[in-house]
Amino acid sequence: MARQQATAAAPPAAALGAGETLRRSRGLPDQISGIIAEEIRLGRLKPGDRLPTEQRLCEAYGVSRAVIREAISRLKQDGLLVSQQGRGVFVSAEGTGSSFRLPDTNLDDPEELRQILELLIAVEVAATALAAERRSKKDLTAIGRALADMATAIERGESGVDEDMRFHSTIVEASGNLYFQGFTAYLEARVRNLIRAARTNTARFEGLAYKVQEEHEAIYRAIEARDIEAARAAAEHHLRNAAARLRLYVGDAARKGG
Repeated sequence: MARQQATAAAPPAAALGAGETLRRSRGLPDQISGIIAEEIRLGRLKPGDRLPTEQRLCEAYGVSRAVIREAISRLKQDGLLVSQQGRGVFVSAEGTGSSFRLPDTNLDDPEELRQILELLIAVEVAATALAAERRSKKDLTAIGRALADMATAIERGESGVDEDMRFHSTIVEASGNLYFQGFTAYLEARVRNLIRAARTNTARFEGLAYKVQEEHEAIYRAIEARDIEAARAAAEHHLRNAAARLRLYVGDAARKGG
């Protein structure tokens, strides 16, 4: 207990170094959660240690309570921290275990964006191939409905972004693999707002939305035919084109100042 009180009195800011500041180009919650996770990994914060109060952490890192709460929430999701009612937040007894979590996507870093998109493509292509192999009649109906709804949105001059994302999510569901579903949703969450912006931007270019729809139709036909290799090829073709359009949107937005 004495060691817990001592830990609470000294915010775990050693990883910052004297005079070092958080980089504003990256998400502050992500940076802070990374620093605390590193403190745990190095053994400076041990299982059972109590974290400083939110106020002390705010003072240590010069950020708001909202940022600290988000950082702590991420570490709880990773299983590194646990809350004890009325006592505070503690390093988990399993705190030295490993977990997977992507950082906030830094859209100013083309290499980081490329790597996340490559991971998303690899997972969705594999899931699409499984969907072609395993899909049920109900799955195919849901995929077809999303495809038709996209076509309707395009005809109305809308972006169709919600229908687009539903099309891809129903395909992943048709894979029958819950881990694919969870991991794909997690990956999309890292770039979802960007995908929405890029898709909306695509709608402004005459004919491009129809070209994208043709790519979706090719995926649907392959899944309908249970052609695993054709589904894999169609999904990869579409997703690589989507990634290229996404990178073009990011570059264009950067040139225009956001």
